[in-house]
Amino acid sequence: MSGRQSDFRYSTGEAKVPWAAVGEHADLSDVMAIVEFLVRPREGAEAEYDERLIEVREAVQTLLAAGGPQTKLTLGGRVLELEAAVREMLRCKYAMMLTNATAGFEIACKFAGLQAGDEVICPAITFISTILYPLSIGAKVVFADLDPRTINLDPADVARKVTDKTRMIVPVHIGGRPVDMDPIMDLAHERDIMVLEDAAHAFGGWYKGRAAGTIGDFGAFSLHEVKNVTSLGEGGLLVTNDDRFGPQLSLARFVGLDISKQIKNWLYDVVPLETARGLAVPGNHSVTEIQAVMLLSQIARLSDIIARRREAAEYLNARFADVPGIVPALPDTEDIKSTWHLYLLQIEPDVLGCDIQEFKQRLSDRGVTNIPHFAPLYKFELLQRLGYDHDAIAATCPVAEEAFNRRFTHLPLYPLTKEQVEYMADALIDATRG
Repeated sequence: MSGRQSDFRYSTGEAKVPWAAVGEHADLSDVMAIVEFLVRPREGAEAEYDERLIEVREAVQTLLAAGGPQTKLTLGGRVLELEAAVREMLRCKYAMMLTNATAGFEIACKFAGLQAGDEVICPAITFISTILYPLSIGAKVVFADLDPRTINLDPADVARKVTDKTRMIVPVHIGGRPVDMDPIMDLAHERDIMVLEDAAHAFGGWYKGRAAGTIGDFGAFSLHEVKNVTSLGEGGLLVTNDDRFGPQLSLARFVGLDISKQIKNWLYDVVPLETARGLAVPGNHSVTEIQAVMLLSQIARLSDIIARRREAAEYLNARFADVPGIVPALPDTEDIKSTWHLYLLQIEPDVLGCDIQEFKQRLSDRGVTNIPHFAPLYKFELLQRLGYDHDAIAATCPVAEEAFNRRFTHLPLYPLTKEQVEYMADALIDATRG
């Protein structure tokens, strides 16, 4: 390994004719376009909005006269500041901001040395991006069944499905509630298997005093617009405590470009990634400074964001506690602290006289949006066209089948008003009556 790793930052410093990092600076029209995009007029207040917009334009113009343009828009000081804040918050050694969690999964798989023919165990129910990279290189995805209470990966079924070809286990913290990681890590250490935590929903979750995403060899988080915090709509984080791979994260993010050393007559070298099984080719998953600015602002209030979601969940749990046929979400404990990205609702079909499909329709009829997050992956055409046998896999995942088709859905927990949360509880209780 070489010394300091970095991306190529272009700016050549002071000169008669310098080469700046930013080719075209943002002007007043650019700034106002962003303001108008982020802050839309309320219905019925369009005239007031237009007046205020004129005031903002004048203020921004005055501000621009007293300041200078931003000279670095990608992979600069704010990204470094964000990564330092993440390391401190999660108590991990290495953290890297990326285009999305999917990129984090890909990089982790590369560092693990995942190859065609290797097996990767993941839960039957998750988002498709969890398994895209293994599928793309010809690795075999093995679907493990779920814990019937949490809808998270069942460690006991993972143990049943491990073989000599298993290279990686991917626990997914669905809805932000951490998977029971201890038995998975024990099995992984015993069998020399790498663990990649899909913590897309779990930024700020905790398992027995450790941050979700920092327990396995790697953890990847999503900063997509629907998550608890976002970096302007898209983004991701990859974290690790492994000294073999952590120092290479910036190389993996930006084309293997190593500015700490140069080839003859050029500014830098391009190097491969040193993985657990030889070398790998890096990719390009760069992020912008403005994304980091947004995320720094949001993670500063993450504890408050999660607390508001938890408060709504606790209210729903209290309302549902004595309702026949409704199984409330599991509350936080001393060991398990969810991010409450989603509220897991389960029903008892035999008690209600209907399955979750009918019950979802009852909720929709009452104006309550809900979604099961997600379909079992082996049902998709992509998997079947790649040779995965739906019926055979479904037979090995009875809990996933029964939960998806008959028992579970998710309710929203984003910043709802008190009245909306109360209405959701009232509507759900009413829906149990038919």
